[in-house]
Parts: sequence; structure tokens; C-alpha cells
Amino acid sequence: MTPSQEADYITREYNPRLSIPNVPEVFARWVAAGAAARAASPRAKLDLAYGQTEGERLDLFPAAEPGAPLLVFIHGGYWRAMDKSDFSWVAPAFAERGISVALPNYTLVPKVSIEEIVRQILRSLAWLWRHGKRLGFDPNRIVVSGHSAGGHLTGMALAARWPQWEADLPKDLVKAGLAMSALFDLRPLIKSPFFNNDFKLDEAQARKLSPALMTPATRAPIMTTVGGDESSEFHRQNGLVRERWPRAFARDIAMPGYNHLTLCDALAEPGNPLFEAAARLCLETGNRR
Repeated sequence: MTPSQEADYITREYNPRLSIPNVPEVFARWVAAGAAARAASPRAKLDLAYGQTEGERLDLFPAAEPGAPLLVFIHGGYWRAMDKSDFSWVAPAFAERGISVALPNYTLVPKVSIEEIVRQILRSLAWLWRHGKRLGFDPNRIVVSGHSAGGHLTGMALAARWPQWEADLPKDLVKAGLAMSALFDLRPLIKSPFFNNDFKLDEAQARKLSPALMTPATRAPIMTTVGGDESSEFHRQNGLVRERWPRAFARDIAMPGYNHLTLCDALAEPGNPLFEAAARLCLETGNRR
């Protein structure tokens, strides 16, 4: 395979827009559903600042009862698109199950690097842990989930050595994770100008930012899932956790018939295997070391 052929292959495998015909309609539906969810959530706390920059804001949708576990959902968009508000609709069904939900934003590529995005997400989680009791959730029951690029950031959160970053943080700040259509190894993206013209990754940076090439910081369980209709590369990436993180890997949730985008819809549907697995993960997670 020539470099040009390899670049075309990587672009096809990793760009869901090329295989999903109604992407603009899906995004428009998400935006409308997000606005409706915020309007119907009078107790939501929006645009809480967890850092100094404009992008470092998060939304919190509290469960009715104090002391609830917290699900942190990190949006995808290849680190260069989307907004937390596009995914507010993830929160209501979990809040009804007694699970608070936080949705952090982060500054997008190419304004900042992927490495800085990782730092921002870690800052958001540290901020949530420090302020959990005041905000009404249990800071010792934080579960992180994310889709696509957000799945990558979920992996980075589980690999974070928290006390080395800030001495007051517990090593098991994140108690569990759910990675959806995640990118655990960033090295293939270097080969596609469609991606790397924005990411500007070299081999060393891609290795440094690939959860599959790290070890998890604790034995906090991680679940994985990928849509049955997704590309072979997304399936390969999804399998890296089972292969590389065997002590932390909990289970894979099979989702036949789902594509890269409808998998997100499934997360917010009570009765769907993905929603039910995520809810159990949050409700059953306590202190794990």
C-alpha cells in the first residue's frame, strides 16, 4: 500500500461521515434535543467554570437525591467539533435513575493541542471531585464515559496518575469508565492529512497520548462498546482495551445494528443494553482501589 493509498484507507475507516448518509440531520436532532433537555431541567447548573479559559466550562444535571453517583459524559467530534450543549439529552434518563450527570466542554483543535485537551478534561474531573459535596453528588463515585474522541479522553482519565498531578487528589478519582467507539491508539491518524492537518501529531506525541500504550492507574473497571455497523478500524480500536488492559477490562457491550452516531442515541434510552449497563456501572460503583 502506498502512502497515498494508506492515507485514503485511514480517512475512510475513521471518518463516519463517509458511511452514514444522514449525519447533518442527526446533528440537528441532537442540538434540538439538547435545547429541550435544558429547558426541561430547571435544577441544571450550566456553564460552571472549572478552569481559566473560555472552553473550560461544564454543565451539571443533578439527580433529585443528594449523594448520587456522577456520570461524566465527554463528547466526541475528533477533538475539533461539537459542544457539551449538543449532548444535554444524555442527562435526563440518568437523572431519573438517581445518577447525576456532568458534561464538560474543552477547547477545540486546532486552537489548542490534543495534549492540552487532555489536561483540560483532567482539570474538569479534579474540579468535580473537589466540589462534589457542594454540588450534591458523591465525589467518591465518579464514572467517566465518552464517545469517539471522548472515549479516548475516558481512557486518558483512567490512566491518569492523579496524585502526581495534584497532591490532594486520590489515585482512584475515577471509579469506572465506559468507552464508546473510542480511539485508544492515535498513531493511525498521523497517516491521514484529513485528520493530522489539524492534529499536527508526530509519532512521539501520538504514542504519548494513546491510552492503549499506557497502563491504567488503578483497577477501576472499564467497559467498552462499538456499533456493529462501524468500520473495521473502530472495531480494532475497541478491542485494544481487552488486549492491553486485561486487569481493568470488565466487559464489552455488543451493539449490533448501531453505527457511530446511533450508538450515542442508545446511551440515553432506558431499556437499551447500553443505557442499562452504564446505569448499573454508576449505581454499583463505590470505592475501588
